[in-house]
Amino acid sequence: MSATEAVVVPRSTRKRLSRPRGDVRRLSPSGWLGRALVVSVVALFVVFFVLPLVWLLLAPTKGARELLVADPFAFGSLGTLGTNFAELASFQNGIIWTWLGNSALYSGGALLLTLVVSIPAGYALALTDFRLRRPLLIVTLVVMLIPNTALVLPVFLELSAVGLVGTPWSVILPFSFFPFGVYLTYIYFSTAVSRDLLDAARIDGAGELRVFARVAMPLATPVIALVGFFSFVGNWNNFFLPFVMVPGRKSPVQVGLAELLSNVPLFNPTSAASVTIDLPVLALATIVSVGPVLVIFLFSQRFLVSGMTAGGTKG
Repeated sequence: MSATEAVVVPRSTRKRLSRPRGDVRRLSPSGWLGRALVVSVVALFVVFFVLPLVWLLLAPTKGARELLVADPFAFGSLGTLGTNFAELASFQNGIIWTWLGNSALYSGGALLLTLVVSIPAGYALALTDFRLRRPLLIVTLVVMLIPNTALVLPVFLELSAVGLVGTPWSVILPFSFFPFGVYLTYIYFSTAVSRDLLDAARIDGAGELRVFARVAMPLATPVIALVGFFSFVGNWNNFFLPFVMVPGRKSPVQVGLAELLSNVPLFNPTSAASVTIDLPVLALATIVSVGPVLVIFLFSQRFLVSGMTAGGTKG
């Protein structure tokens, strides 16, 4: 282009260049309404989720009276935190550690059985043809929608008939059948695993079990991590079924927290004459109860993210 040739500047660019510096385009009423809605949602999120979490993290660093009269979002002291931890560890001869061990046993045992059952079931529903396949899928979806609390009474009567109430199996076995995990696996294998790849393995002479173990399972690592995480968290946080099945020292930590709460005079005035627990100790027990889940999430988040996004496209 020669120096005498005119340079054509688009009209939108001329308007932007001609606008005085500092001139800010005014938002329309709908724009202001959208911004106000976003700010309101963020503010509600902070008030109802972030602030209680911050309070919970700071509460164990204070004494009982300090927690009620001092700034709720001020840090107490590490010495007070150590005192509260010692009080929690000595409550009923360290029963908090027994509760945590019970939770690990119930959740871990149920997790192993869940993976053994859910992954092959989802694979079979997604990639194999057999009689009653569609009714089984419908039953899986229906059971997935039923609240767990609605099944506690029939499960209790069933396990009572075979003499398992009060044993770890009364919690592990009901936890092991995870219809949501079957559904997740079904969706994953239906969308992210190519049937042609499996058919090629069958043409090479591999049996159905070998196809599943050598081809499908290595491709299913993300969904296995996702199902395992959801199963473990759901089992760890379950309250009603263990409360009914395994009372006393066999209880998991979530049921134990309810027992600790019943020993806080602020929530249960009748406990004033018995062994009492202060609010900071209860807050510390709550943090301890969610610690294992948080650690597992931090170490497995890469697999969880890949598992949640892997079924979004057709393989």
